[in-house]
Order: sequence, then C-alpha cells, then structure tokens
Amino acid sequence: MRISLRLRSGLAIAAAALSLPACGSDNETLLTDAKYEQNAVQDVKLFIQDNLDAFAAATAELQAAAPEPDEDGWSATTDEEAVDAMKAAWKKARQSYERVEGAIAVIFPDFDYSTDARYDAFIEVTADDDLFDDEGVTGVHAVERILWADQIPEPVLAFESALTNYEAAAFPATEAEAAAFKDELCARLVADAETMRADFKSLALDAPSAYRGVINSILEQVEKTSKAATGEEESRYAQYTLADMRANVAAGERTYQAFQPWVLSKGAEGAEVDEAVLAGFDRLSSAYDAVEGDALPPLPEGWSEQAPTEEQLATPFGRLFSLVEHESDDATPGTLAYDMTRSADLLGIDALP
Repeated sequence: MRISLRLRSGLAIAAAALSLPACGSDNETLLTDAKYEQNAVQDVKLFIQDNLDAFAAATAELQAAAPEPDEDGWSATTDEEAVDAMKAAWKKARQSYERVEGAIAVIFPDFDYSTDARYDAFIEVTADDDLFDDEGVTGVHAVERILWADQIPEPVLAFESALTNYEAAAFPATEAEAAAFKDELCARLVADAETMRADFKSLALDAPSAYRGVINSILEQVEKTSKAATGEEESRYAQYTLADMRANVAAGERTYQAFQPWVLSKGAEGAEVDEAVLAGFDRLSSAYDAVEGDALPPLPEGWSEQAPTEEQLATPFGRLFSLVEHESDDATPGTLAYDMTRSADLLGIDALP
C-alpha cells in the first residue's frame, strides 16, 4: 500500500525536526548542508548496493537454472521447467537493475552498455551471428531475446528483421549452443554484475551521480513509451517494459526520500518543492499501477505520436503516453521532471557533465 502524499510529507517534516539540537544547546541550527548531503548519499549508496547485490544474485540464479547442454540444446517446450526458472530469475535481475540504472549509467557507463544495451544498439556497431557467446550482443536483453524467442511480438520482429546485421532469435539448438549460452553469455552477465557489485562497495558516491542520475531516469520514461510504436521498446521480448518503468519510478521516489530532509531544511521554498515532487511521484505511480500486468497497454490502431487523435489518446495507451510525456518534460512547470530538477537546484547539486 502506498503511503499518502500528506503522510509522507508529514513524516519527512518530523524527521527534519528531529535533526535540530535539543532546546538550550549552544548551536540551535539545522544540520549543515554538508551533513544533510552526507546522510543522503550514504542512504542512496546502501540502496544501490542492496540492488547490485540482488542483481548479481539473480544473474547467478539465472545461469544456474540453465539446462545442462545436450545434443539438441533446449527450448521452452523440451525444458519448460528450466526455462520458466530462468525467466523468473531474469525478472528478478531486471527489477534490481532498473532500480539503479540511473546511477549505473553515470558510474559504470561501459558496464551499462554491455549489460543493458538493446539488440539494435549492438548490431549497429558490428554484426553478431552467434547469439550465445560472450562477444558482440551481450547482457540482459541478449538473454531475454533467447528466453522469449518463441513469443516475440510482431512489431518487434518487423523492426528487427529490417535491421542490417539482423539474426533471428532462437533457442539453443545444439549442445555447443547450449553450452555457450550457459558458460559464455550468462557467465559474462554474471561476471559484469559481480564486478559492478564488488567495485561499487569502495566507490565514493557523490550527490550528482546519486540524485541527478535518477532524474535522468525520470526524463527517459517517455522514450520507453515512444519506442513501443516502432517495436524498439526496452524489454520488448518479455513484454516487461511497464515493469521496468515502475521500478524506475519507485527507485526515483526512494532516492528522493533520502534527500527529502535536506529539501525540507530549506524553509518555505523547500516545503513547496517537496509537496510538488511527492505529488508528481503519486501521479506517475498511480498511472502505472492502473495498468494491469507488466507490459505497456496495446497501441491503438493507426497510432501516431506526432498527431494522435482524440480517440487514440482516450485509449489506455494514449492516456499513459500523454501523462508520461508530460511528467518527463523538465521544461514545463508542474511536472515531476521539472520539480525534481528544481529540488536538485535548490540543494545546489551540480548537473552531470
């Protein structure tokens, strides 16, 4: 159950009040900005570390669930139980990663690419005719493309099959392919996840990476709905893009909560910004929660992002797209992206380069 905006704001105000020294002390002031920043960054670092730990564990679980190689490989029909277990582990990994992708894109850009880039981004650089090795196309979407090879939506097939260097998705059909999937492609994902998990522990996280990174994730929400029209959406094989977006927004709200006492220490302006940010998260989360399942709603027939009709905008997808487009606009007052940016500016958190 979601805590109401009013209650969350009240709890945060109470927390900020507790940071005041007891009456009669020599220094009856709020914590310094430096201390608020330190507390917030430490909190976010723990949150990111927990999710990187979970991501590494889920990728290892996925690899362990892969069937032992045999002469005819495996498929969703011949190894249904194992494939279902891999899919469940994949979703665990996906949720953990999407909660921290804003920071990871800033801190570990190379790993963000090898772990989270889409199929079209990889093959635009170089052809890859081996679906199962640890070179070329790698990461969560490479694994996803194989696990859901028999369920890829028609718009996705139409988009990908027109790409230069396209190779059709498939299950491992030989012992060698099954072995490569487990010991190369999955092993690469496990290794990348483990490296990020281990390296992050000793990393000195800063406020721009922690806070501006998650703002970037909010800004990118509209891109995730826009690409649904062309078959380019993110978790397009598993039809899991809306689940990705829910995780992004939940992580954004969790990150904001770490910085909220600092925002509220800024007096009346801080209280006004806080209320606006919480309202924005409520609007976006409520819209996502109103859609059943993990997939984006079906596109209305003839959908055009540039010139949608009133009838198209009245559909579940049209309503969701309109709201996400609005809330992701950091140039329009009253949107979540605008108010999150205002909060960062109020705190003096530098923009990312």
